[in-house]
Amino acid sequence: MKPLILMAEDDPRIRRFLRAALEAEGYRLQECETASEALVQAASRQPDMILLDLGLPDRDGLDVIRGVRESSTVPIVILSARGQEKDKIAALDLGADDYVAKPFAIGELLARIRAALRRSAVFASGPEGIVRFGPVEVDLESRVVRVDSREVHLTPNEYKLLQVLLRYPGKVLTHRQLLNQVWGPNQTGQAHYLRVYIAQLRRKLEREPARPRYLFTEPGVGYRLVIED
Repeated sequence: MKPLILMAEDDPRIRRFLRAALEAEGYRLQECETASEALVQAASRQPDMILLDLGLPDRDGLDVIRGVRESSTVPIVILSARGQEKDKIAALDLGADDYVAKPFAIGELLARIRAALRRSAVFASGPEGIVRFGPVEVDLESRVVRVDSREVHLTPNEYKLLQVLLRYPGKVLTHRQLLNQVWGPNQTGQAHYLRVYIAQLRRKLEREPARPRYLFTEPGVGYRLVIED
């Protein structure tokens, strides 16, 4: 059965456009127009993904993220006209998986939806054994990393950072989230740590570090690891 997407969007024109695009891809769709209804539908229908506008008429969409995350890890992709960095960071820090600003390209949005659904499947089963992307092979049990079949040495913090990114493939992780999980809650203001370690990981894992294919920067927000070509 195709994934069920809960779409919380109050603009009827955007709903019609998204309905046509999503149903053409074979997705099942449940629509709502308010934050309160989104919370009810998320609990009762248990969708495979939520597509959420932040500017809902009754409550801020951030309240929906908070409410859903109290009991569910369902992927949440934000689709909103509020495209400032602070809005993206707030949504992602609360547990959203991705953020697409309006106006948007439908091809990009569909790709983000597919990535969020794949991430959910990987997270549900738990990333175990060996993960491969491009020339990179990570043996999560033995903590061995290879590039083009050659073992690559990572420092403990480099490996820990890679491990966190692998746990959420395709998901944008904010600076605060990464710093908290790798260095601890007392270091969440040290964004320069990430710039240094991400650059080191790119040099060790990417064939062209200046033109990364897997480890992407979301300017002003955080980083994303894409594990497919």
